[in-house]
Amino acid sequence: MRTIGLGVLWMTLNSTIGIMWGYAYVQATWHLSNILFYSFLVLSFTGLLYVLYRLWRHPIGIEVD
Repeated sequence: MRTIGLGVLWMTLNSTIGIMWGYAYVQATWHLSNILFYSFLVLSFTGLLYVLYRLWRHPIGIEVD
């Protein structure tokens, strides 16, 4: 559940900033806001993958008889 929650939070945050606030759309030329948005997108995705790696590194610990 933690993985799904983190993924949904990441997608919601980036779609709100990018699509609803318009930073994902490049009009005629690239603006500083577009570059900052896409930089944040890549860095936050890298951070998400790192956090998920740390979560999945250890087994769940379910014991089956």
